[in-house]
Amino acid sequence: MIESLIVFAVSLLIGGLGIFVGARLIVDTEDYTYAFITALIGAVVWALVGFFLGWIPLLGPLLVFIAYLGVINARYPGGWVDAVAITIVAWVSVLVVLYVLAFLGVTGFEAAGVPGT
Repeated sequence: MIESLIVFAVSLLIGGLGIFVGARLIVDTEDYTYAFITALIGAVVWALVGFFLGWIPLLGPLLVFIAYLGVINARYPGGWVDAVAITIVAWVSVLVVLYVLAFLGVTGFEAAGVPGT
């Protein structure tokens, strides 16, 4: 149980870092704590919407992703296009960090707070 909580916390920190990098590049914000909270909210929304709607073929995963983008859109200025851009940069950033950590043998390739990683 404790190990699972540690893995979740570390992966959430990495997810928050990804959102921080995305928000920094796209909307020029510099608050990691805000990005971390956004990652936490995004992970919860992703899990809840996925639980209730994710089972719907083809439409479910799309609704889950739109709900996640809604969190990014609500938390950062700029609208839906910037939310998509922040999410793409976050995803790439997290992949780079996770690749380096996995290469070093520190972790696997998953992170909470950024979908699909």
